[in-house]
Amino acid sequence: MSATPTLPPPLVLASASPRRSEYLAMLGLTFTVEAADVPEEVRRGEPPGVHVERLARDKALATARNHPGAAVLGGDTVVEVGGAILGKPTDEADAEAMLMRLQGRSHSVASGLALVLPSGEVHSGVSTTAVTFRAFDREFARAYVATGEPLDKAGAYGIQGLGSALVSEIKGDYHTVVGLPIPLLMDLMERCGWEYSFGSLGPEHT
Repeated sequence: MSATPTLPPPLVLASASPRRSEYLAMLGLTFTVEAADVPEEVRRGEPPGVHVERLARDKALATARNHPGAAVLGGDTVVEVGGAILGKPTDEADAEAMLMRLQGRSHSVASGLALVLPSGEVHSGVSTTAVTFRAFDREFARAYVATGEPLDKAGAYGIQGLGSALVSEIKGDYHTVVGLPIPLLMDLMERCGWEYSFGSLGPEHT
């Protein structure tokens, strides 16, 4: 195992996502938030998993420059359907178009996480989950968009909220769809030599 601090350093979340903050708080972890200003455009030929892992690393590294001595967690989530990557909608019309593209079919959600240590060492990974939408018409999609919920979410829906009414099946980790895959987070912490114990982090037992 590579050299890491004996005890975990302060944690900074490099994301403005309220869902990621809610999950870290739910786990009982103490952290601060400083969202990274990183362009989220997809590079030509970039697969969804590669895209979200790259952005998670870029966001974590950008925020880490302002927080020497801290561990910084970055994350990103996209939806992939029919070979196309869907990020956050640009407006209501874009959100409606995304929902109509997803209705009645299956798609993949990829969430990437990256953890940057004070040493500059980076651990990252990707979790993917399959989601199937039930069939619905444009009026239903438009009514959902009017709630405002889809406008800041990849693929224009929030499975943890009103968007649950769109979903007929999920295969994989639910938390990946929300945006913070907890199994992957646990794995990254273990790679850093930390052990999570229900609200606290300490060195791994040897």
